[in-house]
Amino acid sequence: MAAIVEARNVTKRFPGVLALDKVCLRIEAGKVNALVGENGAGKSTLMNIISGVYTDYEGEILVGGQVCNFSNVTDAQEKGIAIIHQELNHIPYMNIAENMFLGREPLARTGVIDYSRMHKEAKEQLKRLHLDIDTHTLMADLRVGQQQLVEIGKALMLNAKALIMDEPTSSLSESETQTLFSIIEELKGQGAGIVYISHKMNEVWQLADFITIMRDGKLIAEKPMTETTADEVVSMMVGRESEERHVWNEREKGDIALEVKNLSMRNPESPNRLILNDISFNLHKGEVLGIYGLMGAGRTELLECLFGLHPKLITGQIYVNGSPASIKHPSDAVNRGIALCPEDRKREGLVLGMSIRKNVTLAALKKITKYADVIRHRKERTIADEYRQRLVIKSYSAEQLAEQLSGGNQQKIVLGKWMMTQPKILFLDEPTRGIDINAKHEIYHLIDQMAAQGIAVIVVSSELPEIMAVSDRIITMRQGRIGNCFLRSEFTEESILKASLPQ
Repeated sequence: MAAIVEARNVTKRFPGVLALDKVCLRIEAGKVNALVGENGAGKSTLMNIISGVYTDYEGEILVGGQVCNFSNVTDAQEKGIAIIHQELNHIPYMNIAENMFLGREPLARTGVIDYSRMHKEAKEQLKRLHLDIDTHTLMADLRVGQQQLVEIGKALMLNAKALIMDEPTSSLSESETQTLFSIIEELKGQGAGIVYISHKMNEVWQLADFITIMRDGKLIAEKPMTETTADEVVSMMVGRESEERHVWNEREKGDIALEVKNLSMRNPESPNRLILNDISFNLHKGEVLGIYGLMGAGRTELLECLFGLHPKLITGQIYVNGSPASIKHPSDAVNRGIALCPEDRKREGLVLGMSIRKNVTLAALKKITKYADVIRHRKERTIADEYRQRLVIKSYSAEQLAEQLSGGNQQKIVLGKWMMTQPKILFLDEPTRGIDINAKHEIYHLIDQMAAQGIAVIVVSSELPEIMAVSDRIITMRQGRIGNCFLRSEFTEESILKASLPQ
């Protein structure tokens, strides 16, 4: 039986990089094709070609057995192809319904946009995803996970025959992920073909009918799930036997580096409601403290408050190295030796139109300037190349633009930028979102090394196995409050998850 969509010998070149080299891929009716590979393997590039984002390439895209040449995304959508991008594509200062119908707004009989219909249909689609939010809400006011659900809803509204999902659960909670999995099963039953890109092997094995492995822009293998194993897949992805899982190393904690007392944050839209309510905890030098909670628990808001992003909304006390700290702006936090790798790397962590070199040095310009305002470009290039190699950022040089890199390599730039400031306290909000297995282990080891050097680290993660792997201690959050505190000897998935569920 012919595939719904087929890519044949697709080759794509960027300046200095062969991104795809004669790659083939099939999307079959009623089946999930898991597309896996390390960051920079070419997965997103191939999907951008199939969905009409990139139009300049060699090879063929066939839909229903017929060769198609898409001029844009709309052409691909008209042929029944839709994509949910890993890097969210929306207009922040338009509302949810306007974003979901962008470019295909329904018209009333008078010829003007039918906003009532837009909001009604958008609300129905969000209800399907169990997302209870007013569709008049601006996208800029949503958390990353909520934005991702809106993007999923937008793609589902197209009723596509072939649906591409690029890391769709990277910011979703466990319950939201299970809702998405149910929808995928429903779509399969309706005869849709799905490409599912994920670094989460448990998801791949739960969903996929067959798997396609890519490495360095090339097709390595395509196999039914029943004919391979997770170890074999990882080995083909990286071109070598998979590395051992991260091994936690016991460390001796130092003095208290950060103490938070009775921290509360008002909701800016409803001052009588609290986003954070009476938060108190401490963090030691050389300690990795994990913070786990479901979406909306207040994890990200807590890190943002400690980094000086909401000074007018908070009450409470913050102590750094035993001294009261007045942190009214991120510059105050940086001057105190605090760094934050944010959850949304694209919007908050990078300047996408700037090079790797400029992004890496952006938070520590004093280290590369002379006479206070003259940048020493030779030193800047040396430092950028050092971090590019140290973090294994896949790129042709430090001059490559951040926007041209995969999501995982963009995340490494953000890490490098804050590592260059030599922080004493480091906040990592979803540090491995959208990062491949090998790179995850590299970052786990990096966290371990920084803690061993005496840096106090807080890790926020939606992946429970991850936060258990790297943390010395875990505190849970639910509905803006601190829940339980678990020592490492007390870690179990069941107990931590139970402590994070709303009461």
